[in-house]
Amino acid sequence: MILFRTLVTKTPASQAQKLAPLANVFVRNESTNLKDVLAQKIPIEQQNIKNFRKEHGATKIGEVTVEMAYGGMRGIKGLVCETSVLDADEGIRFRGYTIPECQNLLPKAPGGKEPLPEGLFWLLATGDIPSEAQVKAISDEWASRAHLPAHVVTMLNNFPANLHPMSQFSAAITALNSESNFAKAYSNGVHKSKYWEETYEDAMDLIAKLPPVAATIYRNLYRDGSSIGAIQAGKDWSANFCSMLGYNDEQFLELMRLYLTIHSDHEGGNVSAHATHLVGSALADPYLSFAAGMNGLAGPLHGLANQEVLMFLTKVAKEIGLNATEDELKEFIWKLLKSGQVVPGYGHAVLRKTDPRYTCQREFALKHLPDDPMFKLVSTIYKLVPPILTETGKVKNPWPNVDAHSGVLLQYYGMKEMNYYTVLFGVSRALGVMASLIWDRALGLPLERPKSMSTKGLMQLVGKK
Repeated sequence: MILFRTLVTKTPASQAQKLAPLANVFVRNESTNLKDVLAQKIPIEQQNIKNFRKEHGATKIGEVTVEMAYGGMRGIKGLVCETSVLDADEGIRFRGYTIPECQNLLPKAPGGKEPLPEGLFWLLATGDIPSEAQVKAISDEWASRAHLPAHVVTMLNNFPANLHPMSQFSAAITALNSESNFAKAYSNGVHKSKYWEETYEDAMDLIAKLPPVAATIYRNLYRDGSSIGAIQAGKDWSANFCSMLGYNDEQFLELMRLYLTIHSDHEGGNVSAHATHLVGSALADPYLSFAAGMNGLAGPLHGLANQEVLMFLTKVAKEIGLNATEDELKEFIWKLLKSGQVVPGYGHAVLRKTDPRYTCQREFALKHLPDDPMFKLVSTIYKLVPPILTETGKVKNPWPNVDAHSGVLLQYYGMKEMNYYTVLFGVSRALGVMASLIWDRALGLPLERPKSMSTKGLMQLVGKK
């Protein structure tokens, strides 16, 4: 279901119809206060869902097989996620909009070409394409909320250098729970109808504080503990983040705006989104819920995958060279597959086409670094690997995912610390899971508690003798 979509005032009606044929078009709410906008939308959607559940609550939406139970629950329709939907053949849609549509419609920084993540957050939270004024209001509000409490700064500065950046990131987020409005309000007996309001406040605070947390980790580990400096009012979220990291290149800033936008959300079933939702369903505050999601993101099958891609590319360059011929690369890839290994960055649990997040990063590279040797290697691998994987007959999706490209771009602009890349992913993912968590509380979604079964119980259920 595509909720509350409105179109930018300057977008022609004919274009809007092409971009969003299923949309319900409303008059735009011009308020720059996101909380006020949500306060108007939430009662309407609460009633919509109440009516929908009353009429169709007993309707079956799928079947569950034994293989699904053992196979990571893939394909089971058992979650509601309003912010984005992942189509196997089309890729991700943020509130119904594709990545190219978001790149076209979302507001940009003056002189910039890539969408501002603040605009994507507004879209995820409301379903509306925001105005420049609404995006500017979010930038200003996040800048005003970014201050870190002293105990978190002290904690970050005392972590040992051998503690992984994601471990530091998760621990700091957990410690920020001391600032939780939701936890305080819940302890004081706030009515459940107000849960979403306190969740909203925590979500906005958390997103605002993530760049200084992440930048402090980066500076401590890789820049001799140098200061991150101060948040600058008037700068957008990505610009302040890049400045705190110590990167002032305009192209890198544009890359970061794109990166933080496209990594934000990938519907509700991925590990980081599901973990955040699951822990949040216990009414743990947004800080604790997001920390759970980040611990999942730190796993090698989720957020650490881009590191594996870079290690693979480095191995290719070392063994056969950056200028290897296509035949040499084919031989290398076949040898890798026959040894029981995989090609990192290829395949996806849901997608059955090239990940649109890969495509937009490739387009960025073609525009800004077409002659970079590592990008050329990535391009050649993109040409060769899908046919090889298809030929094996064992791979449902032979196409590249988002991880197959992001690390190469970061390396090109000088961020070579691979262990840190998942922290960037985590900063971005907050946009999607926090927007979802606000709606979880607004819609009164209950404690998540699926039924589990033993193998013996399953065998008895299916009549195995």
